[in-house]
Amino acid sequence: MPLSTAHVPTPRPARYLKQLVSHLGHKATTSLTPDGRGVITIAAGTCHLTPTPDGLALTAAAVDGESLARVEDVVARHLVRFAAQEGLAVEWTAPVDGGELEPTPPVVGEYLLSHHTPADDILGELAAVTREATAGAARMQVSSDEGALLTMLTRLTGARFAVEVGVFTGYSTLCIARGLADGGTLLACDVSEEWTAIGRPYWERAGVADRIDLRIAPALETLRALDDEPVIDIAFIDADKGGYPAYYEEIVRRLRSGGLVVLDNVFLGGRVLDPAYRGADELAMRGLNGLVAADERVEAVMLPVRDGVTIARRR
Repeated sequence: MPLSTAHVPTPRPARYLKQLVSHLGHKATTSLTPDGRGVITIAAGTCHLTPTPDGLALTAAAVDGESLARVEDVVARHLVRFAAQEGLAVEWTAPVDGGELEPTPPVVGEYLLSHHTPADDILGELAAVTREATAGAARMQVSSDEGALLTMLTRLTGARFAVEVGVFTGYSTLCIARGLADGGTLLACDVSEEWTAIGRPYWERAGVADRIDLRIAPALETLRALDDEPVIDIAFIDADKGGYPAYYEEIVRRLRSGGLVVLDNVFLGGRVLDPAYRGADELAMRGLNGLVAADERVEAVMLPVRDGVTIARRR
């Protein structure tokens, strides 16, 4: 359970943060952002430091409990020494397992679902049928508020050519198709005839089936067969997590200036935040999140929507 936090009340958070980053920079890797946040990385793990109106917020992360304790000790010991005149005390929370985090707490989730333009009967029925037909796999379906976001983003970009990687039963497909400009097309990529067949009747009922070009094949093959021209207006990636980096690259290089790529599940249930999780999916998503943030081809924002959504805009 290698995540912990602390909030240290002090009227001088920025001062102590800079002192910590400067001093530990001689023996560790440190950085300071323009808005005053700091990161300290030692062999045992990492600590993020953020000045707040009433103190200093600390978030420590490491691969195991022993390493986490080492990070906590190094940061707390130096902070207390720098602020000796204040007599600060650093009280860390009990270690938390990232897989047990709730990016969207239930009470917040219910409020969100109650305060967006409601899904119509067609979407509602598709969601219900998906729950009945796919059992536990139904968790792969986007929520109605995320579906509304996809429709809105598609409309805001004036999209005429959209790409979706990962259709499942077609809820998000329907949401994107509804947002397309007149004459627009959605290239929808999936490998399951069984699950995508669930959505087809609802695409027909919604009057958007003629906008959806469903390809049952490995998504990378479909994407690589596209022209290299930047013709994609918006893309949504919600498929096998280990494939995200490759899907992202194939899409961004074909994304027009001002076009969007939307990535779902960038938190992986909180496991991406926890360095103890080192499975293939966690490593791929963690690496991609860092790549997107540093990718000079795009400007990006990560949102705490459901299981985390990143929106990247091609410059």
